[in-house]
Amino acid sequence: MPEGKTKTIEDADAGDVARELSRLRGSIDAVDQEILAQLNRRAELVREVGRVKAGGRRSPVYVASRERDLVAALSASNPGPFPDAGIPHVFREIISATRSLEERVKVSYLGPEGTFSHQAVLAQFGSQVDLLPVRHMRDVVSAAERGEAHFGVIPVENSIDGAINPTMDALMESEVVICGELMVEVCQNLLSRSGALEDIRVVASIPQAVAQCRDWLASKLPATEVRDTPSTAAAAQLAAEDGSVAAIGSAVAADVYGLRFVARGIEDRQGNTTRFVVVGKETPEASGNDMTSAAFTVRRDRAGALYTLLQPFAKHGVNLAAVQSRPMKGKPWEYVFFIDMEGHQAQGEVAEALAEAAEYAHSYKILGSYPRASEPHQAQVGGGAGS
Repeated sequence: MPEGKTKTIEDADAGDVARELSRLRGSIDAVDQEILAQLNRRAELVREVGRVKAGGRRSPVYVASRERDLVAALSASNPGPFPDAGIPHVFREIISATRSLEERVKVSYLGPEGTFSHQAVLAQFGSQVDLLPVRHMRDVVSAAERGEAHFGVIPVENSIDGAINPTMDALMESEVVICGELMVEVCQNLLSRSGALEDIRVVASIPQAVAQCRDWLASKLPATEVRDTPSTAAAAQLAAEDGSVAAIGSAVAADVYGLRFVARGIEDRQGNTTRFVVVGKETPEASGNDMTSAAFTVRRDRAGALYTLLQPFAKHGVNLAAVQSRPMKGKPWEYVFFIDMEGHQAQGEVAEALAEAAEYAHSYKILGSYPRASEPHQAQVGGGAGS
């Protein structure tokens, strides 16, 4: 300090603050090193699990119920102050990264990159997977059926728009089974190169996404041209190429195409959720909190056919979560009934109810028994009707 100047209280306080911040940051760095050491310890244990599996009966590398229950247990035992909401996101990536040491999982989905189905894959499996984007819903299922992918992720219904019929058709026509599910909260975002509202001359997206944001667009961009695109990802790509275009789409599209957020969460109805399912070749064992999906047809010339079909479920105390109908291909005015029920097909009451319903049905197919999803993934992982 120069001669003739004395140290002020402000100078002393500033120095103390700087030293304390340095000390705290050093402690945080040390904790981070401890976390890294524990992550590597976990990775070694996962490698050991892989060696044990290799020497015995083949076991699946991905078990939806184990990952769901692990995150639930961690959230329940969390003393804080780390937020419970952060636990699923942190541990999803930890599980994804260490699982990749055992085997790299390949997942098909309705592409291209940046779609809501892409976000659903990341929400369920984390980022350490090999992605296989395909052009049609049937191709997602076919890739898993032929072994080109370990799993496929497809949307089955939306809380506002209802069942997604191409998915129902694909499930009926394939040999894969549903082996997991997740609920994804819809979050529509307006994305552009600059992120500035005043630069926008065109808004692009699929018609469903535009419809979900009609009130917001009428209020903020009433005179702006709206352009239809085949997917939200195609809209994002268009916005990346033209600074006057803004896309309505997922948060992951912003990362994939280098876009900025003009506005987040512009959908008119909050709480809109899409249910996705994971399809593969193996039925998971009962987890204690499962759902079973099945499809039945009945003879149209029998009065009370649907009532009779559903009676075994009431008789055995099986709760039905949903009953939906879908016209049968090539048979006008005849329907397939898709039924979701609580429980696993291997459990007594569910198994007995299914057997009795199958005896009465004209035809039937069990689409899968699988662990039920936990809470819906929040808006940052988006979700529309898979587009």
